[in-house]
Amino acid sequence: MGTIQSKARRSTSIYRAVSAVEERAPGQKVVRYSSAHSDAVTSVATLNSDLCVSGGLDKTVVVYNWKSGCMQRTFQGHTRDVTKVVCSYNSRALFSASRDKTALMWTLDSDAMPVQQFSGHNLVVNGLAVSQDGSLLCTGSRDNSLCLWDVETGECLRKTSISRNLVTHLCWIPEDRCIVQTSEDKMIRIWDSRELQVAHIFPPKNYIQMHCDVSQDGHYCLTSSNGFGGQGCEATLWDLRQTGRMVCEYRGHQQSTVCCLFLPSTLTASPLIGTSSHDCCVKIWNRDTAACLATLSLDGSGPLSSLAAGDASSLLCASFNTGIHLLRVTSSGGLQLREVAGF
Repeated sequence: MGTIQSKARRSTSIYRAVSAVEERAPGQKVVRYSSAHSDAVTSVATLNSDLCVSGGLDKTVVVYNWKSGCMQRTFQGHTRDVTKVVCSYNSRALFSASRDKTALMWTLDSDAMPVQQFSGHNLVVNGLAVSQDGSLLCTGSRDNSLCLWDVETGECLRKTSISRNLVTHLCWIPEDRCIVQTSEDKMIRIWDSRELQVAHIFPPKNYIQMHCDVSQDGHYCLTSSNGFGGQGCEATLWDLRQTGRMVCEYRGHQQSTVCCLFLPSTLTASPLIGTSSHDCCVKIWNRDTAACLATLSLDGSGPLSSLAAGDASSLLCASFNTGIHLLRVTSSGGLQLREVAGF
């Protein structure tokens, strides 16, 4: 691995810095902590029950304690915007992708440089997925290619290209060798990582597919569409046991639905999913009936870019204008969603 001109620095202070307290509604206060990023936040993921990792247009990767409001680490190494961050839950390692055509690996134990660099694409890297055991990394790019990497050595094990396959997102199926991929060509593909070949293709959607997620049991897949004025903008549930069978659609967003994910189901008897959109709204849905159970509009946030589950009752939502929002889900008197903090 060549020399990487980069550094990781500890935040100047890791104590909680409350910059403001806002009252959105009577009795509902929103605490504002120190900002994680100086520009738009493009991606957020959960490291463990206390920490999240995020990336943004400021070219940095940040580890933040979302429960205490303390910034833990700021990594600097990319030369252009960070597009995606990903990690295995409870791992010490995290990965970032960028418009600089590379992916980098960092660890919570490293002080200076990224521990690995993955260079093999000719355009921006938008897709990033790590295997459950942390040994393999898959990257996807607007150059129509996917690369499979050995995490320990940084070696590119396989590279495959398909015409017009402008990758938007990747998600590794839990306890499986396969990877789900969405694309600007409106296709959803399942790749077998052993030879990095397409194993299945879903029926094409009418709009660009922006994001994908897989349920923890590996039975279902979610994808989301771009769109405007309510045209497109839906999330779609697919049954992976009957590959290509669409179960239902979740419609209600007015602009591109850029993130979709399966939520922990401890609050209700029914399984839940969450979505975030460029329309500044986060929605929670009943997975099986497609009923919208709760909607929160984050006014002034600008387009929402990413969504992650903090724990069974918390969501982390990344935005272009107002950083990362901590949302709380409650079930008293029906499912409710409210903002409690921001950073």
